[in-house]
Amino acid sequence: MTPLPFLLRGLRELGALSLSLEQTLVRDGILTLTDFELAVGERRASVGAQGLRAAVSMLAADRAPLTLGRASDIADAFSAALTAGCPELIDVDVSGEVRRFEQLPRELLLVGRSRHPPGAVASIASLPGVTGVLHRTGRRVIVVFQGHEIDVRVATPDEYGTVLFTTTGPAAHVVEIHRRRGPRMSASEDELYSQAGLTYLPPEVRSAPDAIEAAVRGRVPTFVTRADIRGDLHMHTTFSDGQNSVREMVDSCAALGYEYMAISDHSEHAAASRTLTLDLLERQREEIARLRDEYPRLAILHGIEADILPDGSLDCPDEILASLDVVLASLHERCGHDGKRLTARCLQALRHPLVTIITHPANQLVGRRAGYDMDYAAIYEAAAATGTALEIDGAPGHLDLDGGHAREAVTNGVTVAIDSDCHRARSLERQMQLGIGTARRGWVEPRHVLNTRPLREIRAFVAQKRA
Repeated sequence: MTPLPFLLRGLRELGALSLSLEQTLVRDGILTLTDFELAVGERRASVGAQGLRAAVSMLAADRAPLTLGRASDIADAFSAALTAGCPELIDVDVSGEVRRFEQLPRELLLVGRSRHPPGAVASIASLPGVTGVLHRTGRRVIVVFQGHEIDVRVATPDEYGTVLFTTTGPAAHVVEIHRRRGPRMSASEDELYSQAGLTYLPPEVRSAPDAIEAAVRGRVPTFVTRADIRGDLHMHTTFSDGQNSVREMVDSCAALGYEYMAISDHSEHAAASRTLTLDLLERQREEIARLRDEYPRLAILHGIEADILPDGSLDCPDEILASLDVVLASLHERCGHDGKRLTARCLQALRHPLVTIITHPANQLVGRRAGYDMDYAAIYEAAAATGTALEIDGAPGHLDLDGGHAREAVTNGVTVAIDSDCHRARSLERQMQLGIGTARRGWVEPRHVLNTRPLREIRAFVAQKRA
């Protein structure tokens, strides 16, 4: 039998015990189940402990992969609907794998706080945009919104921290923390970690195998936040494959309060729908010069995203690159090369004195293609030695460097840049947030990040390498 019967029973009643956690509890022998109903869409199965894992796999087989970018969009839209249409909720937070910035979350899960959970659940079930109610209790409702299932748990204020923590996961982390703190409810996650005798761990790092050890020792660093970001060094306009003009991107960056920004459209050999010819680059230079007069409080840097060609050279003449404020270089095409040759191309670009940042270094496509199989230890060493930044790209299709690579990079002395790689003005903030979440998964601190520094230090970083 379980050593935590009160807590587990309470979590079930609150709807806070997720399927993944329940599965782990059974596998580890902490919990004995006699009967449990699983539901995915309209498919349901009633199983005992022995059949739980098989049933989860069977029921989940038809679920289409969900990327973090898409999941975040749906969760944000539903959160807005909750705020507008559910007055019983004091507030609401995204939970589960989306809150941990997992690249391929398996579910959409939100947690709300209410003094009267049954009333809040009733309001949620009848929200505009909800096209189906798949499950409902006094503390939980599973609805269909924009064609996706969304699991909403509602807790009273004094239970909220426990429900948010438990649904955030991952399961092994939840089990270990509950073992340390005993069977009680908490109003906040800060309180919950304090009860366990630990420093608070942000959701993004709770999957790390050494996270609890860091919390025990009080060695959890201050991770980078949106407030630390002074500018965005990677974005595209209608001069290449962006959806907005230079002016529109500048206006949006000014509205975000940035100190600086960089226009970095694709160079001529990129496989984009539109690219910069040398004539277009000059026209863009002139437009940026005019806009600098109109936006005196925002430094508009003129850059380019150059392609790293099969022989490791860049697809733009050095005299043109030298005339720009910042140069980004990208491995966009494998060109049939194995990991060794891809590494050699990347290293050659890193050693180029005019290259400031290597963008989305692994060139992964989330849910479609793994990153390149390069010698990342050699890449980190070269980046640190040459004073070249590696990018943590917030574009939902990249999210690259991912958390694991980002942590290895900063541990090896690499400066990283967190950029949006945005192709439309309305997504600048969202993609920066995705980049920050990815960086936090890599234990990245403000001191590691190029664009947490003031403009004069950005210019000095560029100049030092060029010298």
